[in-house]
Amino acid sequence: MDGLHVALNSHLLSGQAGFRRAGVHRYIHDLVRGLGEIGNGIRLTVLAGRAGSVPAGNYSVVRSRWHTDRVPVRVTWERLVQPTVLRRIGAQLVHGPVNVGPLAAPCPLVVTVHDLSFVRHPTLLRPGSRMYLNLLTRLSARRAQRVIAVSKHTARETEDLLGVPAARIDVVYHGVDDCFRPLPRAQVEAYRLAHNLPSQFVLYVGTLEPRKNLERLLDAYGQVRGQGFRLVFAGGMGWGSRDLHEKVAELDLADEVIIAGYVPDEELPLLYNAATVLAYPSLYEGFGFPVVEALACGTAVLTSNSSSLPEASGDAALAVDPLDVDEMAQGLETLLTDTSLRHELRARGLAHANRFKWTVTAAETAQVYRHAAAQRNSS
Repeated sequence: MDGLHVALNSHLLSGQAGFRRAGVHRYIHDLVRGLGEIGNGIRLTVLAGRAGSVPAGNYSVVRSRWHTDRVPVRVTWERLVQPTVLRRIGAQLVHGPVNVGPLAAPCPLVVTVHDLSFVRHPTLLRPGSRMYLNLLTRLSARRAQRVIAVSKHTARETEDLLGVPAARIDVVYHGVDDCFRPLPRAQVEAYRLAHNLPSQFVLYVGTLEPRKNLERLLDAYGQVRGQGFRLVFAGGMGWGSRDLHEKVAELDLADEVIIAGYVPDEELPLLYNAATVLAYPSLYEGFGFPVVEALACGTAVLTSNSSSLPEASGDAALAVDPLDVDEMAQGLETLLTDTSLRHELRARGLAHANRFKWTVTAAETAQVYRHAAAQRNSS
């Protein structure tokens, strides 16, 4: 077959429902699907684990017999086995889609850097994860022929914190699946009733972990409680999530806060449509999937005015200082009480979200592959 032969490491694709099917899983899944759809001179081989849910598409899949759903096994496979696999299949380029790539690859490397939270906010990650990411992301980004950053903010961070020259960094935004769109009210109402959700509520979507700033969100909600709006947390339990339950009890909010747990991907569009407001006051993001997904569903959004979130939200959300609980509370009250503002933001949000398409992400990623291969051939 003709075309540039690209191997993409998809071992972080999850085969089970849970918090591991959050942003990283979605990026790999939808990028693989998009690359398979566009073709565009790329012959793709997906390197997969035993249990990863690889979408059907026009590409080859090479599965490992290793149990790479276990972190130590996956890390060992990536470091020691992946270079051999690349040689065997004759890959002309390898893409490490989540911060790291094989340092001993026999072909050019492209690596996607999602965020550098392990550098900016080291105490918000487990020590082992922080040390691994700090070392391997630096080495991978410096060894890579091209580095993909998922936002302009991440591109600046990659240059400033990892020392990668700007000339080797390409910004390629994530896409948003077409399933995220305004849905018929009857369908949304049926979903709300079936899941016993309140008629009006503030929604958070994402992994429940310290970086997401959920304790301050609870403090802010505590200031505006009693107005008929509940607070719903939808996401898998990540590291440090037990503190959230303790915080709810401390603020005596058990009757007003719903911790729904992980919500399957197919239900997320309905959940966004059912919400009155999405609150996503994260301390640090490389992109911010939930913000754009909610905007695409026509839901008003309150988010942070820092890191990549202004890029994800554009002029279509109410942005607040994530460290200022009073400002966050005021923002929540404004969105919950100002119906005309929510309608205005809905119109802006739908237009803004329309810019983020997986077909565009895949096409721009394929162009990075070709650029990396051409640079290697000319050097």
